[in-house]
Amino acid sequence: MKVLIIGAAGMVGRKLVERIAVEPEILGGPIETLSLVDVFEPQVPASLAAIAKPGTVDLAKPGVAEQLIADRPDLIIHLAAIVSGQAEADFDLGYAVNLDGTRWLFDAIRTEGLKEPYCPRMVFASSIAVFGAPFPESIPDDFFTTPLTSYGTQKAISELLLADYTRRGIFDGVGIRLPTICIRPGKPNAAASGFFSNILREPLSGQEAVLPVDESVRHWFASPRSAVGFFTHASTMDTSLIGPRRNLMMPGISATVGEEIAALERVAGPKAAALIKREADPTIQGIVAGWARCFDATRARELGFTAEKEFDEIIRIHIEDELDGKIGG
Repeated sequence: MKVLIIGAAGMVGRKLVERIAVEPEILGGPIETLSLVDVFEPQVPASLAAIAKPGTVDLAKPGVAEQLIADRPDLIIHLAAIVSGQAEADFDLGYAVNLDGTRWLFDAIRTEGLKEPYCPRMVFASSIAVFGAPFPESIPDDFFTTPLTSYGTQKAISELLLADYTRRGIFDGVGIRLPTICIRPGKPNAAASGFFSNILREPLSGQEAVLPVDESVRHWFASPRSAVGFFTHASTMDTSLIGPRRNLMMPGISATVGEEIAALERVAGPKAAALIKREADPTIQGIVAGWARCFDATRARELGFTAEKEFDEIIRIHIEDELDGKIGG
C-alpha cells in the first residue's frame, strides 16, 4: 500500500506518523511507501526510514498536487491547513492553502484517473468551524453549514467538493470534522482556539498562561490521541456504511473553560490552576462567540469513531504522552 500524508509536520501529522511507527499496519496493511510532506520537512522515526519519503512542498503552488499524485497513492490523508486565527488575519493565504490547494489536490486525483482507473481513499481534515451561530442545544451532522469565519468557509467548501468528487467516483472520501484538539503539545500556534490548550499545557509545566475569554465559554474537545484514532479509523473503515453524507462530526466532550480549569485542579492541584491569568481579548472573544458548543456525534460513534468521555482524561493523556507522567515538566 502506498500512503501519502500531507501536513505530516503538523501536530496531528507527527503523532499519526509516530503511531504508524509503533503499529506499521494501523492504516490497513503493510505500507510499501510512506510519503510525508509539508512546508517544513517532516521528521521520520528510525523504524520507518526504509519506507518513508519525506519532502518539503507547498500545496498552494500550481503543479505541486500533480507531483504528489503521480505515484498514485492508495491512501491520502490531507491534514495541511492554515489555522483559524491566521486564516482570518490573512485572507489571501487562507484561501490559497485551505481552498485552492485542496481543490488542486482533488482535481489532480481526477486527472490521474483519466489516464487509467484510479480511486484512492481520501481522508480530509475538516473542522467544527463549518458551523455558525445561532445553534441548537446539540448540533447534528446535517445542521446548516453557515460558517462565520474565513477558515470555516474554506473548510465548508472543501467538504462539498469532497462529497461531490466521491459521488463521481473520483476518490473514496471521508471528511473528519475535528473538535478542538486539546491539549496541543509544543508552543502556541496561530489558531484562535489555542488558548483552550494553553491554559492547561503551560500550568502543567509550571508556567503562567493567559485566558482571553470568560470561563462560561463552552466548546467541543478531543485529545491528540483521539485525533490520531479518527484518521486511522477513517483510513480503514467500510465507507459503504457512510452513505452520501461523507463529512462526519467526530465524538468529543462539551466543556466550559471553567470546567477545563476545574479538571486541571482535580488532576494537577490548585497551584497549577493559579497560574492562569485572566486578560480579555476582544478579537478572540468575537471569533469564539460564533463557534459551536456541543454536538450529537451519534452517527460517527455508530460508525466506530471514539473519543474521551470526561475532561480529566484529556489532561491525563497529555501528562502521559508529553510529560512522561510527571506534572511540572
